[in-house]
Amino acid sequence: MTSQTLNPVKKRSGRAPKVVISEAELNHIEALAEGAYQRNPTLADRLLEELSRARIVKAAKMPENVVSMGSHVVYRDETTGQETSITLVYPEHADIARQRVSLMTPIGVSLLGLSEGAVFDWNTRDNERRTLTVIRVRQPAAADTPVAGT
Repeated sequence: MTSQTLNPVKKRSGRAPKVVISEAELNHIEALAEGAYQRNPTLADRLLEELSRARIVKAAKMPENVVSMGSHVVYRDETTGQETSITLVYPEHADIARQRVSLMTPIGVSLLGLSEGAVFDWNTRDNERRTLTVIRVRQPAAADTPVAGT
């Protein structure tokens, strides 16, 4: 879906946006990163780097407007104005036909822990640098959340 909106983009500070991760998800995400070293060491390093700078919070204190596992996210490519809607999931629940994007993809790693309004740079598969903005984050109903290991 392509959409042009008039939402202002937050000014870039030159630093990476803040990352918040739920303590309940941390062990599973760390295990995924460590397991990915054989297949994709660059992605694994990127995920561990994001985790190392994240603020870890109790699940009950996780802000509603922050991307976590199972979150429905709308983000905008500031170059094209195109908005994309996805749900961030663990790899075993990924299904691109249903817009269920694995955490263990470059965009999944980039979105994890960001809040609405966060602006970040992302490299496409063609190594083109894009600026993306998180427009909306919606948390799933408890029954809809994929549970680790199921």
